[in-house]
Amino acid sequence: MRLVLDTNVLVSALAHAHGASAAVLDAWRLSRRYVLVSSELQIREVADVTRRPELRRYFPPATAGRLVNQLRHLAELHDTLPMVDRSRDPADNFLLAMVEIAKADFLVTGDKRDLLVLGQHGRTRIVTVRQMLELLERS
Repeated sequence: MRLVLDTNVLVSALAHAHGASAAVLDAWRLSRRYVLVSSELQIREVADVTRRPELRRYFPPATAGRLVNQLRHLAELHDTLPMVDRSRDPADNFLLAMVEIAKADFLVTGDKRDLLVLGQHGRTRIVTVRQMLELLERS
């Protein structure tokens, strides 16, 4: 199984170490139950977002740095992305481009307004964290 995790899922996993997002991320980090697809663009976004002062109270900088390093060294990276213009939020189009280039099975997101409403992008299903957790538990 091939997954793209929205940046909001990755940051939520850091902020809530015992939450659903963390469980989905741990299924990759600890047991490699799926292939995590990312890009240098997303890694930079994770690094930038996790440096925001308002998020610093949720996790130490070293924890965010460890995730960035894991993404960079353990995820399948795709940096030549096709042009995609499908999301109402142009900042989300790179996620749709990543699922296209990587032939991902799922895009996991908490973005109800711009991504979850699409339901699917090509062959890729767009699902919530809870839905992905249920799928992982069944497999």
